[in-house]
Amino acid sequence: MNKKLWTLFAVLIAFMLVLGACNKDTDEPAKGTDEGKTEEGKTEEGKTEETAEEPVAEDSDALFPLEVTNDGDAISGGILKVAMAKDEPFQGIFLAELSEDAYDSDIMAYSSNSLFGTDGDFLLDDSGIASMTVDQANNKVTIKIRDGVKWSDGEPLKIEDVIYPYLIIGSKGYTGVRYDSNFQNIVGAEEYHDGKADSISGLVKVDETTLEMSLKQISPAIFSGGDGIWSSAAPSHILKDIKMADLVESDAVRKNPVTLGAFKFDKIVPGESVQFVANENYWKGKPKLDGVLVKVVPTSSISVAIGQGEYDIASSFSASKMEEVKDFDNIDILGRQELYYSYLGFKLGKYDTEKGEVITDLAGSKMGDVKLRHAMGYAIDVEQVAEVFYNGLRERANSLIPPVFASFYDSSLEGFTFDPDKAMALLDEAGYKDTNGDGIREDKEGKPFEIKFATMTGDDIAEDITQFYLQNWKDVGLNVTLTTGRTIEFNSFYDKVQADDPEIDIFMAAWATGTDPSPMGLYSKSAQYNFSRFSSDFLEQTLANIDSPEAFDADYRAGQFRAWQEYMAEEAPVIPTMYRYELVPVNKRVKNWNIDYSNESFSNLQDVELVSDSVVKSSK
Repeated sequence: MNKKLWTLFAVLIAFMLVLGACNKDTDEPAKGTDEGKTEEGKTEEGKTEETAEEPVAEDSDALFPLEVTNDGDAISGGILKVAMAKDEPFQGIFLAELSEDAYDSDIMAYSSNSLFGTDGDFLLDDSGIASMTVDQANNKVTIKIRDGVKWSDGEPLKIEDVIYPYLIIGSKGYTGVRYDSNFQNIVGAEEYHDGKADSISGLVKVDETTLEMSLKQISPAIFSGGDGIWSSAAPSHILKDIKMADLVESDAVRKNPVTLGAFKFDKIVPGESVQFVANENYWKGKPKLDGVLVKVVPTSSISVAIGQGEYDIASSFSASKMEEVKDFDNIDILGRQELYYSYLGFKLGKYDTEKGEVITDLAGSKMGDVKLRHAMGYAIDVEQVAEVFYNGLRERANSLIPPVFASFYDSSLEGFTFDPDKAMALLDEAGYKDTNGDGIREDKEGKPFEIKFATMTGDDIAEDITQFYLQNWKDVGLNVTLTTGRTIEFNSFYDKVQADDPEIDIFMAAWATGTDPSPMGLYSKSAQYNFSRFSSDFLEQTLANIDSPEAFDADYRAGQFRAWQEYMAEEAPVIPTMYRYELVPVNKRVKNWNIDYSNESFSNLQDVELVSDSVVKSSK
């Protein structure tokens, strides 16, 4: 073992003597999600991880299979049991327009209201409930739904149900986070939101199955579900009589949602579990399973539960648990590169809820000096954390574009490598110096300088990783302390970050990016998900260029993505830390489970079966 690894272990062992175990994975919060955070498709992180011996990042696609078939004879019906590795309750907001984290999104996947299918490149296709025709010359989009599709309560799906999500998001009383520059691309959306119109003029019902949308512009993002297109339907016959301010706490969202997916909600134990039953009205045909049970399982006991055959599928499974399950003979472990990155964020302003935009204040922000931000990025040894804690199944991130987006990810970007000497030189240049010889730097005026750091609770390694980063910063002379004096529970963490809590100077979080590579929904001036609160004329223009008509020129769009990535690295309002490999343990009794992005089981849940009445236990 090399010297740096020994040093890391020594630091961690020292901290473990005084720290107890924790809960979740340091990085993530959602799945983010439009589903979870950002526009549709982006979310707060809160998802799974990786595993394997001798992993090779460059060839990570070969590390694990993408599907299991288990060709035994299937039983009739049965309940698929899903363990969600999580150390706090799920929020339970089961409406895509209002949901903001990955856990709720994962639960809703079993009863999805999604309208469109996607191909292997994450582009919308005609395999779903709706099809889309784009008239680029006239900035119009026509959405047509299939005949005969019904909601889980038997009501026919109608075009009003495609329109209603736009009325929710565009409403002045909307309490979610999806009213942003993407949504404002719809003609008439701003007038409706401002109360100057009773409807969104750009949405026109052509007939009972057809919607025509008028947009201000059309870009390549349209084919990934961008430019203002919303990819889910909402049951207007249920929701239309609920006041917008009451919607998020309504029974229609929290207790008995009506859905379009393969399964329908049957029983919800708030924060703990959801029981689904087969949806006999599912447009692809009634599922072969009788139902699905999703249950929150503490990360401390998830491995034992898998080995004892208590669950068929484990979601949000951490790579740090791989050693505990790798020898189990009752499971197959599937894996894929995830639409995900974790990041270190710096608070550089506030979000003005009245104006609906970010107000950047570099001069008034403790973290306003770009050299300070760069130094904090160079000071943390992300590479060693990935190697030691995640079996190499996480890797240092060099960009805010995950490698899964091969057309736009740039592997030549260097990112922030571990370089404490460079960090200290930058701090010296910026005027943060140790003026009293105690090893801790003062601010530029020679006054005590403390940086408040917010991060989430996690599994049994989360606290250790947090303390390791704190030590990294201390090694370059920075006094970084935890907001509230401890790591913060997942839901409370995002509440504080989103509210611009004054006790947060920096924070560690993550995004499940969704299938649209455009960063508009996370980093534009109008995006509530722009948690660093950083904006500039150049940033706004570059984001606009990425999603512009000119971007139909593939070389132009790639160039604008490159310019955006370089600018974000230079200004460092957020610093990407890790990409990850998603692991999914699957019990041997599950037949036909697939996580391939082009053919994943969540698109074909009606075909999933079981080959035995009880979950298989491990003999090891």
